[in-house]
Amino acid sequence: MNIQPLLDALDLQEDAARALADDLRTQIDGLQTRLREAGMHLEHLTINRKTVTGLADRLPALAPDLPEHPDYPRILAAINHATGPLRAKDVCEALGHELLPKNVEGTRAKLKRLVKLGILTEADTGNFARKQ
Repeated sequence: MNIQPLLDALDLQEDAARALADDLRTQIDGLQTRLREAGMHLEHLTINRKTVTGLADRLPALAPDLPEHPDYPRILAAINHATGPLRAKDVCEALGHELLPKNVEGTRAKLKRLVKLGILTEADTGNFARKQ
């Protein structure tokens, strides 16, 4: 019996299996490289997240948009120049308005709106200050 054709067939299958194994090793090497790169990228992102969250408390908070009225920036300027909390009457006076009840109440309403926007605080009832 001639076994040469059988050996030739085995050689072909061995060559094909060897080629497949080499191809798979090449793919594995490429995947390992990509995995290392992805791991390094993930590590950098983790470091960036730590850095950003560590610095977040140092960044100035963005103030909400002020309502459309010329008194609001002036109210904030008066509050910023004050050494302590101000009452509506004090702010009204700083704005140059007459100390009439309608002016004081209008100013108080504006101060309350700034409290709702998170720009000012009302420490005691009627005492307004800049939010820290």
